[in-house]
Amino acid sequence: MRLVGITQRVVIDRLHGERRDALDQRWPKFLAAAGLGAVPLPNDPELALRLAAGTPLAGVVFTGGNDLVAYGGDAPERDATEEALIAWVRGQRMPLLGVCRGMQVIQHSLGVRLEKIGGHVTASHPAIVSGHARSVNSYHNYATRATVPSLEVWATTQDGAIEGVRHLVESLLGVMWHPERTSPFDVRDVEMFRSFFGAGA
Repeated sequence: MRLVGITQRVVIDRLHGERRDALDQRWPKFLAAAGLGAVPLPNDPELALRLAAGTPLAGVVFTGGNDLVAYGGDAPERDATEEALIAWVRGQRMPLLGVCRGMQVIQHSLGVRLEKIGGHVTASHPAIVSGHARSVNSYHNYATRATVPSLEVWATTQDGAIEGVRHLVESLLGVMWHPERTSPFDVRDVEMFRSFFGAGA
């Protein structure tokens, strides 16, 4: 089983005065289905980089949750951690797959401006993925309708929102849907992760 680092959302527990790192329990199960093991990375840039550098990772997954601070989010420690990680990953020429917020982080880091969008919180909506129609879930309030030359759009929705991007040179891939929230897991998503991180059969 190949290992991938995986980022976590910040959950604010005001009752106990805690800022908690949290990972949906479905993520390790989904990654296991793709032949991958999850290594949760803390929302602390120095500690996350130390753990990532000291672990034989096949790549990194940026998960969903928490809007970016630039768009009103309240988790600056997560922004700082993922900014540090994306710079490190690119320097290592390591695969990075971003999901929902994770795709937004990839876009934001390359200068793509997000915009507020409505009607994109639903368990299923139609999309065109790699030229084929399929239904995907959607749990985001920000999206993009344009990109930069270094990114190729490979998935869109009917209203023109971008659902998937990939870097033309580097191993950067983004999707706006949550593959871990599909039950049962979609074999196309499982194979996407398996192939992208080189997990084999």
